[in-house]
Amino acid sequence: MDVFDALMAGGWLMLPILGCSVLATVIVIERFWSLRAARIAPGGLGQEVCERIRQGQIDLNWLEGHSPLGTVLAAGLRNARFGQEQVRARLQEAASMVIHDMARYLSPLGTIASITPLIGLLGTVVGMIKVFTVIVSANGVERTADLAGGISQALVTTAAGLFVAIPALMFHRYFQRRVEDITVRMEQQAGQVVEQLAHHGGELTLAERRESSFEQRATKERRTMKEQRGAKERL
Repeated sequence: MDVFDALMAGGWLMLPILGCSVLATVIVIERFWSLRAARIAPGGLGQEVCERIRQGQIDLNWLEGHSPLGTVLAAGLRNARFGQEQVRARLQEAASMVIHDMARYLSPLGTIASITPLIGLLGTVVGMIKVFTVIVSANGVERTADLAGGISQALVTTAAGLFVAIPALMFHRYFQRRVEDITVRMEQQAGQVVEQLAHHGGELTLAERRESSFEQRATKERRTMKEQRGAKERL
């Protein structure tokens, strides 16, 4: 029996199982791509921010565009002038949003791991009902093909449900652990920044926007033209 014959033997209940398998595969690939520690909480960012705090100036636009961890740190730094409690509160609030984003699609993956064995069990029940229906019929002994079909449906759907559920459950637990590890990395680097802020005695300049070289050149030209017009008016 090849794969197509096995799918046909499973009956219509194979359709939701196949749909769950496709959805689980898409989620696993997407989470492998999204849950990269180097993308969410790159190492060394906390130390770099601490160094810029010591220098007294941080570009928040650069920090927010750097990574999700940068967005968290920028949210805390914006409230540096209100004290440590406000900084920690904003860090926790921004971090909760990042953690929520990291856990995206993990609930559907866990649901798939839970329901596919139940769908397989339902297929088993339906298949056994067909078997007993054939057995109790008058000519049940002669209808061996129908008996085999019911048994095949019972076994195939159960196997297919477990085949989808076991990897889905494994990846679900794996991604949960990865989210926890990245969260710990974020907490460590955020703690470094908070500690540096506590020991920083000077002023801290938070640059919200940095002009590009083209914008700087245009600003300089406008300033020069304005000065020339002022000189002409004085003459």
